Amino acid sequence: MARPVWTGVLTFGLVALPVGLYTAVEDHSVRFHQLERGTSDRVRNRRVNERTGDDVDYDDIVKGYEVAPGEYVVVDPDELEEMSPTRSKTIEVDGFVDLADVEPIFFDRTYYLGPAEEAYAKIYKLITEALEHSGRAGIASFTMRGRTRVTAVLPQDGTLVLQTMHYADEIRDPRAEVKDLPTGHTTVSAQEREMAEQLIATMALDWNPEDYHDSYNEQVMHLVKEKAAGHEIVVAQQPQAEATNVVDLLDALKRSVADARAGRSKPKPATPRHGKAHKQSATAEGERGKLADLTKAELYERATELGVRGRSKMDRDELREAVESEMAA
Repeated sequence: MARPVWTGVLTFGLVALPVGLYTAVEDHSVRFHQLERGTSDRVRNRRVNERTGDDVDYDDIVKGYEVAPGEYVVVDPDELEEMSPTRSKTIEVDGFVDLADVEPIFFDRTYYLGPAEEAYAKIYKLITEALEHSGRAGIASFTMRGRTRVTAVLPQDGTLVLQTMHYADEIRDPRAEVKDLPTGHTTVSAQEREMAEQLIATMALDWNPEDYHDSYNEQVMHLVKEKAAGHEIVVAQQPQAEATNVVDLLDALKRSVADARAGRSKPKPATPRHGKAHKQSATAEGERGKLADLTKAELYERATELGVRGRSKMDRDELREAVESEMAA
């Protein structure tokens, strides 16, 4: 079991629930070290004086706010420490809002809230079910890691989730940031709109997060494993999609609807392939018997081509069984 990153009390009205805050999301991005080309020597970042090039000790570094080019107001870390908010022990709900009224852009990081002890399970369940039935989220402020945050407390599959949120002045105005947004002079015909809505309805699906995975991350790990095994890698690139001509928009929509109805609307992504090892892959139905001779990397590649779920957590034997099952389907 994970340890909470914060402990305190969730309160609304006279109801108080001791809780722990747990990290809900973990990053699986592939991490690389920086090396000097042609060597195994690590490259390190150093703190240096920009003018003299001399190393600067961490204790000799202060913070400066630039008020004019080359002019700074210097602030010592101790001064900031005195001003930083104290570590709060309370998540105090100010009120409850309709979840449909909260725009997704305001959400930042996600945490789980859990009861501090089993004795508080009934209060926890009561709050969770009440929020589920009301369709509302509690809006609260609390302090963690030196920053006061506005948060939303909402239910998810019987668990309370705390979602940190951005402040309103942190949200950029899209009209000021994005060029060439449609204006009142941009017209869309009723037929084009109807066809676009028909395409959306035809391509409707049920949300299943297990259907999606980080294909780029998988390709990077495949590249690393194959290079470690001494194999040469050739990555197949899909052609860049060309922009739809406005004149052909209606025709493109009609053809898209037809393709979606025929089940051809979602092409398979390109998968990496390599030299000698690629020739050994089980790429046809009649080669199932050869799966036992493939390496784990080769089985993983085949599992990727077949869209096997959960393949990143499988060992070699599990990958072989999953690939055999998909090929037999």
